[in-house]
Amino acid sequence: MILRPPKSLCLLCFIASLLSAGGTQAVFSQQGPDTEALAKQYVLNKEYDKAIPLYKSLYEQAPFDKTVYLAYLDALMNAGKYDDAESLVTYMMKIRREDPSVMLDLGKVYEAAGKKKKAEEQYELVLAMINGDDYITTQVADAFSRKGNSSYAIKAYEKAREIIQNPYAYATELAVLYSAAGNADAAIRSLLDVLMVQPSSMEEVKTALLKITENDPKKAAAVQKQVMERIKIQPENPFWAEVLTWLYVQKGDYGGALKQVVDIDRKLKEDGGRVLNFAAAALKDDQYDIALKAYDYVLAKGDQAGMRERATAEKLTAQLAQLKTQRPVDPVKVQQVISGFRDLFIAFPQQRNTSLLREYALVKARYAHETDTAILLLQEAINMPNMPKEVIGYCKLDLGDYYILDNKVWDASLTYSQVDKAFRQDVLGEEARFRNAKLAYYRGDFEWAQGQLSVLKASTSELIANDALYLSVLITENTPPDSNMIPLSRFAAADLLLFQNKTKESDQLLDSISKAFPETPLQDDILLLRAKIAAEEGRNTEAVAFLEQILSNYGQDVLGDDAAFRLGNLYQYQLKDRSKALIYYERLITSYPGSTFIQAARAEYNKLNTGKETIP
Repeated sequence: MILRPPKSLCLLCFIASLLSAGGTQAVFSQQGPDTEALAKQYVLNKEYDKAIPLYKSLYEQAPFDKTVYLAYLDALMNAGKYDDAESLVTYMMKIRREDPSVMLDLGKVYEAAGKKKKAEEQYELVLAMINGDDYITTQVADAFSRKGNSSYAIKAYEKAREIIQNPYAYATELAVLYSAAGNADAAIRSLLDVLMVQPSSMEEVKTALLKITENDPKKAAAVQKQVMERIKIQPENPFWAEVLTWLYVQKGDYGGALKQVVDIDRKLKEDGGRVLNFAAAALKDDQYDIALKAYDYVLAKGDQAGMRERATAEKLTAQLAQLKTQRPVDPVKVQQVISGFRDLFIAFPQQRNTSLLREYALVKARYAHETDTAILLLQEAINMPNMPKEVIGYCKLDLGDYYILDNKVWDASLTYSQVDKAFRQDVLGEEARFRNAKLAYYRGDFEWAQGQLSVLKASTSELIANDALYLSVLITENTPPDSNMIPLSRFAAADLLLFQNKTKESDQLLDSISKAFPETPLQDDILLLRAKIAAEEGRNTEAVAFLEQILSNYGQDVLGDDAAFRLGNLYQYQLKDRSKALIYYERLITSYPGSTFIQAARAEYNKLNTGKETIP
């Protein structure tokens, strides 16, 4: 079997196939199946003296059958009958004169018999077959690989390189062999050589480099060192800068990555498209400042290739995403975003016919507290003739929310119902039904809300299902036998006040519930809402205190994992305390293995622990 990568096979798939090809599996001749089965059983029982005569008989019947030959040879070798094994291989070499694997079998026999020198001589004879012909080179190297002799497989490819005078030939194959042999530096060098002859293999090379470095900072540094050396030799080659950019991103140095992307853009005199793609990737990784710098670079170039409109729109999306994460909200930045939207719609009126109008309404409603303006903007978006139906659906969901902000409860319910009807079989419809159920909960109509939630717990959307489950459990656990619904009704009212951005009123009401009903099972829910309010207002120390109370007093209840995750987030993003964030993420992962936050916690833990031990 000759292992050559088909042109359609990706580098990574080829690497996997090479690594899994450990040898030839004996597939017995179809002649004498009873004899074959018996011989195989003897081998399994290590009764080689009984197996050898049977294999000899089978081999004499089919001397050209290589699988029978290999089974016979293995039995002789296991029995220590090296002279008989040598005779068998010598005879087989006459039958298969051009088969390097049979010649290698003789070397393996010599090696097993302790004849090291003769084994080396035999291997050199096989190596001497290489003459620059690609087929022969591959056949010889594959034969060495299958026999577990990777050092000679490497020699085979290296000799072929010298003969054909191509220092980049067989780079893929050598990368696999070097990696298997534990020579990371050589494997990295060979993978970078792949880009010299197969530039289209960039993504496969990156994947293979990840496999080789395996979160090892020293190996990652070795990759960077080799790339830097190549940049010195070929400063105009954009492939090296692209690999270096990718390396910076892998270790979290987005600033260094941006510098490389900008350098490529300048050297190749591009129009900024590469930088915009990088900005979008940085935004996806929550690197807001880096993304904004990238957008500013493109905007400073003018309107090359029509990039100004895209850069302006995407920059606004990045600014809004950043605004959503900052607590307390900076009113100056709110006005900057609002001005940005105004300028965008003036310069590019067609952008009003996109989902950006919905985002503009969100800023007006949630951050500038101009609910009436937000409602008018959404009504404009909904009535746009070419607005996609799905965008209209989301605009109506937002419209329902803003009606609630404006205390127009029935208008909100009617709007949610319109979305429910228009998207009955879609996740949008389920979201509308959930919001209507939550609106009923806000109003104190717990029975109707519970009826809707019981269905939504089976939602196809994991987020909706989890939210429905939480709200359903909240209602169930706080519906006492004596039907005293006052604590839950007040809690729902406080929840509504929070939704309406009336954080102080909500916090005061929650505090009064806690004091008036000290035995209520709502205590942990109250602490969670108060923590959320404190975080919204930038009182992070108080938020931490509320959440730690949940872990200390109610850690085994349903909100324990939620509190741990929120603590991790607070320490990571607001308090900038990496070590404490890691503690809470790890606590969630180990103490709450069934949590719905488990995947997110693992991702954040591994992001913070880049280059160190990660949690799979």
